[in-house]
Amino acid sequence: MAQIFPEWTNKLPLVNIIAILLLGIGVVGFFWYFGSTKYTDVGYRPTQPIPYSHKLHAGDLGLDCRYCHVSVELSPVAVVPPTQTCMNCHSMILPESQKLLPVRESWASGETIKWIRVHNLPDYAYFNHSAHINAGVSCISCHGNLTRMIKVMQVERLSMSWCLDCHRDPAPHLRPIEEITNMRWLPGDDHSEFAERIIEEKNISPPEDCSGCHR
Repeated sequence: MAQIFPEWTNKLPLVNIIAILLLGIGVVGFFWYFGSTKYTDVGYRPTQPIPYSHKLHAGDLGLDCRYCHVSVELSPVAVVPPTQTCMNCHSMILPESQKLLPVRESWASGETIKWIRVHNLPDYAYFNHSAHINAGVSCISCHGNLTRMIKVMQVERLSMSWCLDCHRDPAPHLRPIEEITNMRWLPGDDHSEFAERIIEEKNISPPEDCSGCHR
C-alpha cells in the first residue's frame, strides 16, 4: 500500500522542535538585550534647559563636584544645585550671556530651573550617596568621567546585577577619600593592598540581600 506522505516528512517533528527552540531562544535573547538597561538607558543624553558643560566647569576650570552637589557626603541624595549656586559665579562672569538668560530669569523670579534628570533609579531601589562616598567609591564609578562630558550621558547600566557586581567585589572601586572627586586619579600597583586595608578599617561589607536596596 502506497504511503500518503513522502518519507522526508518523518523528519518534520524534529525540525519543528528545533525551530520552536530556536525561536524561543531568539525571543528571550531579543527581550534580554533590547529590554535591558544596557540598551534602553546607557547612552541617554537629554538636552538640558541650559547648556551646562561639566567638561568646562569640572574639567577645564577644575570645580570640585561638591561645590554644586553639596550634600553628596552627608545625605542619600547628591542634590541638584539651586540657582544661587550658579549666580555665585555668573553674577560676575558672563552676566549678559544669552545662554545664561534662563539662569537670570530663575534668579529674578524664584522659580527653579527644570533640569532633566539623567541618572534615575526606580522608586523601589534605595541608593545612598553618602554611604558610597564615605566608603571611598568615587563619582566616576557610577557616572563616568564627567570632566570629559560637554553633555552628561549615562554610561553605566545601574541595574541590580551591575550593583551586585560591585557589592560582591568593591575593592577595584575604592580610593582614598581625598581623591573621591578626582577624575584623573589612577590606582597604583599597591591598590589591592590598599583596598584590603580600607575594607578592614571601615568594615566595608556591602549588602547582597534584597533588604539592602529594597526598603
